[in-house]
Parts: sequence; structure tokens; C-alpha cells
Amino acid sequence: MWMYLGLLAALFLGLHNLCKKHAVQGNEVFPVLLGTICSGFLLLLPFFIGSLYFPEYTKEIGFQITSISWKTHGFIFVKSMIMTTSWVLAYQALKHLPITIVTPIRSAGPFFTFIGAILIYQEKPNFLQWIGFFLIIFSVLLYSKIGKKEGINFKSNKWIFAIIGATFLGASSGLYDKFLIQHLELNPQTLQFWFCWYTILILLVILSITWFPYVEKRKEFKWRWTIVAVGILLQAADYFYFKALQDPEALIMLLSAIKRSQILIAVVIGGLVFKEKNKRKKLIPLLGIMIGVFLILYS
Repeated sequence: MWMYLGLLAALFLGLHNLCKKHAVQGNEVFPVLLGTICSGFLLLLPFFIGSLYFPEYTKEIGFQITSISWKTHGFIFVKSMIMTTSWVLAYQALKHLPITIVTPIRSAGPFFTFIGAILIYQEKPNFLQWIGFFLIIFSVLLYSKIGKKEGINFKSNKWIFAIIGATFLGASSGLYDKFLIQHLELNPQTLQFWFCWYTILILLVILSITWFPYVEKRKEFKWRWTIVAVGILLQAADYFYFKALQDPEALIMLLSAIKRSQILIAVVIGGLVFKEKNKRKKLIPLLGIMIGVFLILYS
């Protein structure tokens, strides 16, 4: 069951990436990010209020946000710090790079998660899983060759380093999620609500320094409907992902890889919507990544 939940998370993540590309094009990154997180927070707020005044009902429908200790709040705040840094780097990179380059590099995330799952959680991969993961990494390297044809030098372009850093931090957060869900026994909606809350606070501090004081920057910001869509789709993806992680038999290394199937939506549909270059050539490494994901699922 947890694998199917992982595929649902991948579906919503793929749609989320398409909306995110539209939201950040020619726009200020930090207020866009704040808008998406606020949208997700407002989506969850009725469940928080309902949990305070109608705890039995919210528990019955499976959306109760439970009370947690200050120590647990601290653990969630750490996740917010990790993911805020990752998102800031990823949004900046997405603003300056084609989605058909950014998304496949992000697909290297399972490799970092794979290593962490072995070292931290002692998850044991089999031969096919090894092949699948290295096929994914090799396919990402092929994208770098295609990227150079679009004037993107992977060695000197700072946005490439930004998306690599975002990918590493995102993978670290994925490993941390298993600790939060399985060891601290947080339910998905509780983790999502407080994560959004602390992320909003962190972003407000950043914006108070980099955006709010500058009238010119505020005027350049363009509100788009996709900002709200990004927040809602992200919460939907996270909910199914965390539900999958609640299963004691769920392997974080496999869930991370299954989520990468989102690139099918981002590369194929995104390439058509945003009219990006070399779409046919990008289908070759895309196929490699999909075969890698298939081998992991098959194994």
C-alpha cells in the first residue's frame, strides 16, 4: 500500500513542479515561496481549529492535529530550517534554468537518500536496487551534456550548484522525515501544520531583510494563481508521502525513488507548456531514469 501512496505523492509533485515554474518566472522568489507556504498553511488551519474545538470529529475523519511537546516542536523547526534553505536554492535555480534541466538533477535526490538509508537506518538494497540507483545517476549526467547545448555550463553556472545543494538538503530532509514519522510517531497533518508555521516565521525574517524594505522589489512582485496551486499541491503530495512513511515496512530509499517518477510530468508536459529546447534528446536520459525507478519497484 505504501508504494501506491508514494506514486500518488509523485503525481501531485509533478503537477506542483509545473505550477512552481510558472509562479517564479520573472518573479521575486522569496515572496512566491512565502505565498505557497501560506496557502498550504491556510489549507490546514481549519483542521487545527477543528482539533481544538471538535477533537473527536477531527479524529474520526483522520485529520486531527495532535498536541506535541516543545522538544518535538524543536525537531520540526529543524526540518523547517533544512527545507527553507533547500527551497530558496531550488526556487532561485528554477527561475534561471529550464525545468527540463532542474527536474532531472533533482532526481538525483534518491541517491543521497539511498546512502543515508544504508548508513542511518540500515536499509539493505539488493542487486537490482543498486543498478536502478546508478542508472538514475548516469542519466542525470547525460542531462548535463544536453544542458551545455542550451548555454548552461554545469561547471561554472552557479544555479547548477544551487540546485545540487537544494537536492542534497531535500534528501537529508527525507531521511529526517522517517525519524519524525516513525520514531516520534507524528501523524502527517500535525507535522505538515507546524512545519508550515515555522517555515512562514523563517521566511518572514528573510523577507524583512531582503524584500519588505525595498519598494522597487515589492512593485516587481506579480501575484499568480499558481502560487496558491503550488501550496495546495505540495500539501497533497506531502500528505500521501507521510502516510506512506507511517507504514513500518516502508523503505525511505524506495519511496524517494518512486517520487522521482514525477519527472515524467515535468519533462514531457513541462517541455510542451514552456516550449523548452531539446525535448526529444531529453527523453533519452528520461527513459534511463524511468528504467532505474522501475528496477527499484520491481526489486
